[in-house]
Amino acid sequence: MDMMVSRWIDVGALEDIPRRGARVVKTPAGCIAVFRTEADEVFALDDRCPHKGGPLSQGIVHGRSVTCPLHNWVIDLATGQAKAPDEGRVATVPLRSEGGRLLLDLARMASRAA
Repeated sequence: MDMMVSRWIDVGALEDIPRRGARVVKTPAGCIAVFRTEADEVFALDDRCPHKGGPLSQGIVHGRSVTCPLHNWVIDLATGQAKAPDEGRVATVPLRSEGGRLLLDLARMASRAA
């Protein structure tokens, strides 16, 4: 039976991430970058740019995008899609905020990595 079970894990407080900043969460499926926008929206993506694997967590957050620090590719935080003219996509990870705490769905990450 291939049933997807959610395993939400607490990865810290929203306040731990500066506005327009990121934090890296190390998981068995790899490093995940958790981003916070100026408007307190949060997103989680694999911490690897689709271009050359640059650390997106070290990029500049602007609006709902992050610019990779290596070659300035712009990645949409909601979809993981590179913005034109660049092409490629970063895997997104389910993330939610509850009572000021950030929760990642590890089951979804594990199934994606398999």
